[in-house]
Amino acid sequence: MALKMRMARGGRKKAPFYRIVVADARAARDGKFIEKVGTYNPLLAKDDANRVVLDTELCKKWLSEGAQPSERVAFFLGQAGLIDTPKKRQSVEKAKPKAKAVQMAKDKADKIAAAKEAEEEAKRAAEEAANAPAEEEAAAEEAPAEEETKAE
Repeated sequence: MALKMRMARGGRKKAPFYRIVVADARAARDGKFIEKVGTYNPLLAKDDANRVVLDTELCKKWLSEGAQPSERVAFFLGQAGLIDTPKKRQSVEKAKPKAKAVQMAKDKADKIAAAKEAEEEAKRAAEEAANAPAEEEAAAEEAPAEEETKAE
């Protein structure tokens, strides 16, 4: 019989509470189990002593008999110093945005950049338009003076 150390869910809806149990690998998650070796309450603060409660003697006994802990239970056992702490898996590929989302984000960034550039171009054109009449007036004032000197 293959033994597993895993969590069996209890509690009510949106208020989970888990028993850490030793069960036959073929048994249902919340079904028949051999022995309860601890509890896990995810609603408590991470530094709370009652968040994970393990009976270390029972855990050692079942580990020596060949019970294989699930990934989460192995992490708890590692924190308790009963086994080596396993590395947490990183599912980076699964967390990355898909190609369509990346393309949409790129298009949005390009659109924002184009709008910003158009706004700056409009500001520059407005400044040039404001400066241009002043320059034309100055040139117009200088031109008649030059014409008058030629006439004399």
